[in-house]
Amino acid sequence: MAWCGENICLGIRREYMILNTTNGSVSEVFPSGRTAPPLVVPLPSGELLLGKDNIGVFVDQNGKLLQDGRICWSEAPAVVVIQKPYAIGLQPRHVEIRSLRSPYPLIQTVALRNVRRLVQSNNAIIVALENSVFGLFPVPLGAQIVQLTASGNFEEALSLCKLLPPEDSSLRAAKEQSIHIRYAHYLFENGSYEEAMEHFLASQAEINYVLSLYPSVSVPKSAVIPEPEKFVDMSGDYPDLSRGSSGMSDDMESTTHMSESEETDIESKKMSHNTLMALIKFLQKKRYSIIEKATAEGTEEVVSDAVGDNYVPYGTNRSKKASKGRVNTPISSVARDMAAILDTAFLQALMLTGQASAALDFLRGSNYCDIKICEEFMQKRNQYFGLLELYKNNGMHREALKLLHQLVEESMSDEAPAELSQKFKPELIIEYLKPLCETDPMLVLEFSMVVLESCPMQTIELFLSGNIPADMVNSYLKQHAPNLQATYLELMLAMNENSISGNLQNEMVQIYLSEVLDWYAELNSQKSWDEKSFSPTRKKLLSALESVSGYNPEILLKRLPLNALYEEHAILLGKMNQHELALSIYVHKLHVPELALSYCDRVYEQNSVKSPSNIYLTLLQIYLNPSKTTKNYENRITNLATSSHSPGMLRLGPGPTAKLLKGNRSKKIAEIEGAEDTRISQSGTDSSRSDGDVDDASEEGVSAIMLDQVHDLLGKRWDRINGAQALKLLPRETKLENLLPFLGPLLRKSSEAYRNFSVIRSLRECENLQVKDELYNQRKAVVKITGESMCSLCNKKIGTSVFAVYPNGRTIVHFVCFRDSQNMKAVSRGSLSRKR
Repeated sequence: MAWCGENICLGIRREYMILNTTNGSVSEVFPSGRTAPPLVVPLPSGELLLGKDNIGVFVDQNGKLLQDGRICWSEAPAVVVIQKPYAIGLQPRHVEIRSLRSPYPLIQTVALRNVRRLVQSNNAIIVALENSVFGLFPVPLGAQIVQLTASGNFEEALSLCKLLPPEDSSLRAAKEQSIHIRYAHYLFENGSYEEAMEHFLASQAEINYVLSLYPSVSVPKSAVIPEPEKFVDMSGDYPDLSRGSSGMSDDMESTTHMSESEETDIESKKMSHNTLMALIKFLQKKRYSIIEKATAEGTEEVVSDAVGDNYVPYGTNRSKKASKGRVNTPISSVARDMAAILDTAFLQALMLTGQASAALDFLRGSNYCDIKICEEFMQKRNQYFGLLELYKNNGMHREALKLLHQLVEESMSDEAPAELSQKFKPELIIEYLKPLCETDPMLVLEFSMVVLESCPMQTIELFLSGNIPADMVNSYLKQHAPNLQATYLELMLAMNENSISGNLQNEMVQIYLSEVLDWYAELNSQKSWDEKSFSPTRKKLLSALESVSGYNPEILLKRLPLNALYEEHAILLGKMNQHELALSIYVHKLHVPELALSYCDRVYEQNSVKSPSNIYLTLLQIYLNPSKTTKNYENRITNLATSSHSPGMLRLGPGPTAKLLKGNRSKKIAEIEGAEDTRISQSGTDSSRSDGDVDDASEEGVSAIMLDQVHDLLGKRWDRINGAQALKLLPRETKLENLLPFLGPLLRKSSEAYRNFSVIRSLRECENLQVKDELYNQRKAVVKITGESMCSLCNKKIGTSVFAVYPNGRTIVHFVCFRDSQNMKAVSRGSLSRKR
């Protein structure tokens, strides 16, 4: 029988029962053994040990079986006494001592026969025989721990360390650390690598101490962290295995001499992989606290730099400021040194176990990898992607781009391996450069030149999307890829016209013009030039001349030949407001009146002149005086060419003029009535027609005048032309029926306008009469003032004073009172507005 909390465990006959002392309920546990009597032993933890023949079963206070295993005695004990952490059982021929820790091994056997009693005392076990009494005293815990450790019972030794008194906490920690380390080495040598790492963790061993077991892992040397003491000889036959592997079993040692055997190689790789996987888990568990300390030191360093150079936090020995790019900056803090050792080893272990993707993810995050060691390690193993991430994370973009360029060139060469050519394409350089556009545009421009030939459009898109200054990009392209300079400027202009400066616009136009001039010179030398030929570049030139405004038209005009590229001449002359010359080109050189009309429409809609309708009169004069305008054009163009001093200018003679139909085929206009009326003052039209224009027109035959074009112009743009001035310009022989398309809508519009104005005038007159009638009605109102009439404001009689009447006609007040009330309202409104 034994107490167990509020319950009592009873062993009656062949059965165990639990009696609840609170409610008196009884529950059966299980039957006892067949040969031995029931045995109930309370444990210090509050549980029970029940005997069933030679087996001790653990149950809780309610009799439920526990899953901690069972004690197997050599024979059924008569008595069991608990002396923590042991259970002492009385056997017929001896006293048996077993551990209370699973698997409950046998610790000691004391040969004593005919034992009558076994009693627990304070610090001993009293054993009573027939004629003598013995005392079993426990060996001191410290001695037990040493003995168990020496015999290899590390688990028992660790459990005894927990029983050391609280005042020996430092001794307990030292012993536990030592046992964990010895146990970890034991497990490591016997192939239990993960369990070994757990004990290294429990021992709080330094990372470099554990890494000394791994000869294949290189770590940086530290000026503030001492070298670890070597526990085991590190020499071994397998460079990739742990240094403790030399202490393996005899079977393993025998396989080391069979290096040529395939079975040995597989076993070696398996052991190497297992040791490294255990190391990865160990480093992962250690990393958080170490990185946290390193980050805290970095924060303190930033604060100290901000406060002053004299501030040095306790526990650091800093000599140089650490930075993200730790290429040549020595780390001089303990935490960051340890973080560098850990991350460097962790990366190598990931690579050696084939976890390349995990290694890349690790490198993309914040890490303290030693650049030199990791660089050499990955170069030997051709881990190029990892090397690129290492450079990128540490701000070594130039090294990364050099490596990428080298890999791309090797991939594109004929002798490159197929695997390499599939991985590294020129697009990788462009993708790498994208984030650098804002931080290092010069580096982007430098390395973009290496992929400009293979990926021209992607590179230009990189420039456009990266917000790199356009002038800088244009300068680089001009120097390294002039054939792509225009393409870049085109795309830049297409994205946002305001984003490209006038200088770049001018340079783009100059590039187009140079290409067109070369194309013209080639065709002209072959006698195959046609003014109606349009190459793609010439189309771009014409579009640019029309759309952009950043160029100087006078400079471009001097580069054009005199007898070719007339459409370019016309656009540039239009930009210079030389509208008459531009229209002369469209009419007399290109012979395309439609272009001349479109030109007039553009000028009219832009309102670039004071009187936009005069541009149509200018075109009308050109149609009416072809000979004079042609001569005028040739003279003025020749003067422009002569005034320029640019080298290489084409000095060509004037082109063919329009032929005049003379003789019998034409009639000379003998007289023109009202010659004075045909003269247009200088302010009347843009062409500044002189007094001799009428005489010149009279010298030409009617058929020489471009009457069809005149009629077409007047018919299409009648609403934009001053009708009176246009009629003065026309010759008297013009038939009225030909002017119907012009005069008909013009007269209808004039008549319509006259009618509209008449209606408006009548409406205004009616409105005026209505107002007068209302005023008359208001003046007819009568107000009766009697001697009893009172002022509504001062309540005094109106009498003979001047009065005022409110609009309702019934409220009468003194005029003075009315004026004062209005003044008071004005003052109150002003004060209220000021408050608001």
